[in-house]
Amino acid sequence: MGSSRDQSAHKRASVMALEHKLGFSFRNPSLLRQALVHLSYCNENDLDQSESYERLEFLGDAVLELAVSTELYFRFPNADEGELTKTRSSIVRRETLAQIARRIDLGSYLFVGKGIESSSDRQLESVLAAAFEALVAAVYIDQGNEFTRALILRLIEPELTQAEQMEGPPENPKSQLQELIQGQGLKTPTYELVSSKGPDHGPVFTVNVLVNGQVVGTGAGGKKAEAEAAAARSALAALSGQA
Repeated sequence: MGSSRDQSAHKRASVMALEHKLGFSFRNPSLLRQALVHLSYCNENDLDQSESYERLEFLGDAVLELAVSTELYFRFPNADEGELTKTRSSIVRRETLAQIARRIDLGSYLFVGKGIESSSDRQLESVLAAAFEALVAAVYIDQGNEFTRALILRLIEPELTQAEQMEGPPENPKSQLQELIQGQGLKTPTYELVSSKGPDHGPVFTVNVLVNGQVVGTGAGGKKAEAEAAAARSALAALSGQA
């Protein structure tokens, strides 16, 4: 990716651009820089693994879950423990966190190795979700609990609003597609693995979803289940466009 000076300048530019999008500046910009560094980038640039976002991801997972749990507890006073747990799971699951990360275009700011440098791999749900958790942790360390909680709630407001409207967690895209297809009197959708590429520690699966033998959607992901869900969302979008 060029000289170390070029890389440092690029990192500073990425930090400033993301700060602008988030609406505040970090007291310690190095925290945000670390939150944007994928382990593959460290491996290819002779950096220690501790310079990646993995430790921040660990903390961010806990910070995010507490903020969401607290908000759901007060926002849904009549929901029982099981309902609260399901709704929380729907918000903090990988697919949803990746969706939130896409809204702030987090993938374009990440520093990744050549193996996942392509724009499609940068948008893998596993990468985006982990980076979002790392970002949450960086904000938490830099700005404190209350500021971080307010930022989290601002970023997940669409999901909270959806939960209120549905009075429960969003449906699984595979279930939504199956219901739609069966409602049209067609056979249950089937999923076909097209390819599996990449290293063992970071594979990329591509899956087609078929209805009556015809491909209606394609998706990719770090796990087969993730790729199938992405394919189902692709099919839902395509079929909705035909409606």
